[in-house]
Amino acid sequence: QVQLVESGGGLVQAGGSLRLSCAASGRTFSFSAMGWFRQAPGKEREFVATRRWSGGSIYYADSVKGRFTISKDNAKNTVYLQMNSLKPEDTAVYYCAAGFAAELLPWKYDYWGQGTQVTVSS
Repeated sequence: QVQLVESGGGLVQAGGSLRLSCAASGRTFSFSAMGWFRQAPGKEREFVATRRWSGGSIYYADSVKGRFTISKDNAKNTVYLQMNSLKPEDTAVYYCAAGFAAELLPWKYDYWGQGTQVTVSS
């Protein structure tokens, strides 16, 4: 099994920044990519960013491109999501996920964290 624990969410004003962290433990050799998704109240879970663990493919949703950056720390088995220039529409619960490939579809991922709330006030 793989355990994913997110942290770093909170309340921030529009234009501000937050950095989310997702620490992986357990059978970390069983996945090759990690991604971030988000879900706002009454909406479906949507793709934010993803990357292969060994480097290479990195993808962003159009809505966050240029503002969000996904990065990793191999030694800590941790993936980060740096979020800059935050907007009220970025408000959601953010989830990290681990899977075999850097996919944009949530059902392609095998493991999920518990989520962390991000609220952007106007």
